Amino acid sequence: MELVADTNVLYTFFWKGSIVRRFLMRMDLELFSPEFALEEINSHKSDILKKTRLSEKEFEEIKRDLAVAVSFIPIEEYRELLKHFEKLCPDSQDIDFLALASKLKLPLWSNDGALKRQKEVNVLFTSDLLKMPEFFKAIFPER
Repeated sequence: MELVADTNVLYTFFWKGSIVRRFLMRMDLELFSPEFALEEINSHKSDILKKTRLSEKEFEEIKRDLAVAVSFIPIEEYRELLKHFEKLCPDSQDIDFLALASKLKLPLWSNDGALKRQKEVNVLFTSDLLKMPEFFKAIFPER
């Protein structure tokens, strides 16, 4: 399965026992995200370190793993759609994710309720994914 993942979903990759990490390690899942999402992760490094209690070394190792697991797409690939999604999206931080998902014709994995209100891109919450048997089995193989 292919999905575009927003930054909040990518942040959870750093948590111990992360569902995102489990999905990526246990099933055929391909994630895409705008290239600037890596910049956002770097800009929130101190918050991530505080919340996860990771060392800087662990953070950098996990970030390298994330960069391998997720295809980060440059803005040039979806720039022509940004103006269109500016009109539909109340949060300027989310425009790139909607534009990329639209360009790739993929659902957007996000837990942002505001994104679900627009109707041009299918937005899936983590709870939606867990209702799919293949995702549930990837996370809880013993059940």
